[in-house]
Amino acid sequence: MTTDSRPLILHVIHHLMMGGMENGLVNLINNMPESRFRHAIACVENYSDFRDRLTRSDVEIFALNRSRIGVWKMRIALFNLCRLLKPALVHSRNQSGLDALLPARLAGVRHCIHGEHGWDIDNLNGDKWKPALLRRLHSPFVSRYITVSENLEQYLIDRIGIVPARVTQVYNGVDTERFAPCMKKSFDLFPPGFAQEDSIVIGTIGRLQPVKDQATLIRAFAELIKGYPEISTRMRLVIVGDGPLSGSLRALAATLGVDKQTWFPGALNKVPEVLCTFDIFVLPSLSEGISNTILEAMASGLPIIATAAGGNLELVQDGHSGRFFEPGNIASLTRLLADYSTNALLRHTHASTARRIAIERFSLIAMVENYQSIYEQYCGNGLSGKL
Repeated sequence: MTTDSRPLILHVIHHLMMGGMENGLVNLINNMPESRFRHAIACVENYSDFRDRLTRSDVEIFALNRSRIGVWKMRIALFNLCRLLKPALVHSRNQSGLDALLPARLAGVRHCIHGEHGWDIDNLNGDKWKPALLRRLHSPFVSRYITVSENLEQYLIDRIGIVPARVTQVYNGVDTERFAPCMKKSFDLFPPGFAQEDSIVIGTIGRLQPVKDQATLIRAFAELIKGYPEISTRMRLVIVGDGPLSGSLRALAATLGVDKQTWFPGALNKVPEVLCTFDIFVLPSLSEGISNTILEAMASGLPIIATAAGGNLELVQDGHSGRFFEPGNIASLTRLLADYSTNALLRHTHASTARRIAIERFSLIAMVENYQSIYEQYCGNGLSGKL
């Protein structure tokens, strides 16, 4: 082991796999000054090759495998990890991250930050009493809360009873240089013959799981093909991502007769390049915190169609950079898809506004500076850990 004077931040996350929260963590670590902090990641479950997106070579990642060993053994493992690493600060995220708070404090960690990033499929609006009770019981262990949206900030204050002074709201940020409009659309990523110059590509990116509700998008796309024959041959749908619903979503597209016009590439690392192939971005999620994919699509100069849910309402300006529909409303989504697909001027106007908003309000630099300021406040000077 080597002594290093830089404070160590131990991030606790459910798993390090493809996802918006996970992508936000990677962006944060990659863009925070190496000279100021070291970082380690403890996964309550496990990690995938998504870890390769970390550009720093000094970030250790630990898999705790809670579902295999049980919650109490996982807590003991986390206690031992904190005793070994001696982090200056533990930064946990979402409900599964609550399991880290007591072990960290018992291991001597002076300060814990807890982040709220959004809801799961079984608690879309944060209404359930048990998750709320768990958060309330763990609140004495938390030095500072960070939420990615105003909606989640109000949840902590109103539902959990957290004093407003203990909550800081920090929007996710997007790299507006990496994610930017393309001068010319390329079709190299697509299967041969899938799309042509006059094709209109509707796309979405995200884990194929129930809360993301890609099924509503597929059904709306099928209705668009059926109801608007004048554009039906030009329409294409691209659903990027992997997850437990991969097979059923492919089957749905086949059943509805749109499988030849739909591409499921799985999880792709070339997200900026993929976004450059889209004409319209859709996020049909039943619930969202602050969507990194919406921010990336906005920065890429795309009009946004999103559900009127959670933090989406804080990102998209309805009628200016995109449009909203109620979660699960196939008819409403179909109408919005038709509006954009048949009106190139509307697409381009909303796309330009989306790009401008991404630059002005949601820069990656601002996000990193906000987190760094909070870390500095609780790490202080001269605190160190060891790897």
